[in-house]
Amino acid sequence: VQLVESGGGLVQYGGSLRLSCVASGFTFSRYVIMRWYRQAPGKGRELVATISTTGGTITYEDSVKGRFTISSDNAKNTVYLQMNNLKPEDTAVYLCSTRIDLTTYWGQGTQVTVSS
Repeated sequence: VQLVESGGGLVQYGGSLRLSCVASGFTFSRYVIMRWYRQAPGKGRELVATISTTGGTITYEDSVKGRFTISSDNAKNTVYLQMNNLKPEDTAVYLCSTRIDLTTYWGQGTQVTVSS
C-alpha cells in the first residue's frame, strides 16, 4: 500500500488549495475509510476529515466544517481535500491515511502554509 499526497503550498489568508492523495496497492471498490490528518509544528496529529470509499460517508473536524470538502474519485483511487477560506491556523503538514487489514498506512505529507 502506498499513499502519495500532493497539492500543498503557500497561500494567503482566505485562499484555496486542493490536496490530492493517490492510493495504490488496494482498490477503492472495497470498503475503506480514507482520512486526512494535519500536524502543525509542536502539536499533535489532528484528524481533519474522513470519507468511506463506498457509500461516501463523510465527517469533518469542527474547525474546518463549511470550509473544507473531502471527496473521492474511485476510478482514480484518489481522495481530495478542497480547502477554501484558509486561515493561518490551518498551517500544517497534511497527511493522508487509511487502515487496511489491521495495518495503518500514511503518506509522506504535504506542507500547507497560510500567510496572514
